Amino acid sequence: MKTIAFNEFTLDNGLHCIVHENHRAPIVVVDLWYHVGSKNEDPNKTGFAHLFEHMMFQGSEHVGKTQHFSYVQSAGGTLNGSTSEDRTNYYETLPSNHLELGLWLEADRMRALSVNEENFENQRQVVMEERRMNYDNRPYGRVYEELHKRAFLDHPYRWIPIGSLKHIEQATLEDARAFYQTYYAPNNATLILAGDLKSNEAKELVEKYFGDIDRGPEFKRPDAGSLPLKESIYETLTDHIQLPGLFEAYRICEINHKDADPLSILSSLLSDGKSSRLYNSMVYESQLLKTVDTHAVPKEHPGLFLISAVGAPDVDFGMVREKITQEIKTIASEGISDRELEKAKNNYAMMLTQNFSSMMGVAENLAFFETYYGDAGEINQEIDRIERITKQDIQDVAHRYFVDQPSVTLEWIPEHTTG
Repeated sequence: MKTIAFNEFTLDNGLHCIVHENHRAPIVVVDLWYHVGSKNEDPNKTGFAHLFEHMMFQGSEHVGKTQHFSYVQSAGGTLNGSTSEDRTNYYETLPSNHLELGLWLEADRMRALSVNEENFENQRQVVMEERRMNYDNRPYGRVYEELHKRAFLDHPYRWIPIGSLKHIEQATLEDARAFYQTYYAPNNATLILAGDLKSNEAKELVEKYFGDIDRGPEFKRPDAGSLPLKESIYETLTDHIQLPGLFEAYRICEINHKDADPLSILSSLLSDGKSSRLYNSMVYESQLLKTVDTHAVPKEHPGLFLISAVGAPDVDFGMVREKITQEIKTIASEGISDRELEKAKNNYAMMLTQNFSSMMGVAENLAFFETYYGDAGEINQEIDRIERITKQDIQDVAHRYFVDQPSVTLEWIPEHTTG
């Protein structure tokens, strides 16, 4: 894969900027990552990082309420934002002659967001309704949250970005302003510009629009340390669902650890495609399950490996769990074939190639590696890291994180089957 070339610089106020110049299409991406997510929240005031994703579209000093959308869309562009446990980002994809528009919009809300009572209350209600619709009243909607609160005992990953409905209800305007003033500052942000632009001109424009924004205060980031999961947890929960599910979580490493990539390959071997080990044996052959998925989810701090299975109404989840556990133990003890490893690596390489085929994909990866690795240059090492993975690496992580290791298992059953 062709090397991704880029330049980078840092303004006096701490804003770090990465510029990837590529003239293959007349578009440009403005992607701004703030190094703040739900793990930065007060345990008694969760949901602020995600609430601010909404607040950031409610207007700023020179931009009226919801006009951020209309400016970008009128120029023929698209925009959005996202929040995770570790970071929040906002982006615009625009025709390249509208680069200044994207920079002006992002700088204006970094400098002077309209954090007023009307906007705050409006978006607080929106987030509360989102919480009800997508989590509380959605089939299997609380699975991720329930796994996290049991897998993490003392770490802020024990709550998820949407936050607690109670905390959102109790949130105050003063809390919101304090959150904004602390985290939404140039010295806590990385700006990615990718596409049809000239690097020297981009630097001048970034200085023009962001250079006079004041640095934010210094703050303490959460500690990566966390109490270990000392024993397995198995619970049965009921929900308004048609088919029962089994959901399991194992503690794993952080995202820049040497084991993160082998764990991703292990997940692919287990559940990606009809020929994967778990799908082939439990969905196709035995028909014990309707679906089975695995995901390695390392984060800035050590994360989770998630296993989810949805079965027929009368499925025996004891048998399902035993078969899943045994499959991983078999990999840990006997390893995998050359063919399996080659297929998983090829799938990963294809995914990367597709990702890097768009300016948005390049921008997101540059921001990702700068934020999580402290080095955007890791974008050009990703294929090599995957190619270096051996069968022994897969065997080692299967043993290290799963064999005789505690897990959280939730049996999720329809309400009408209880009693």
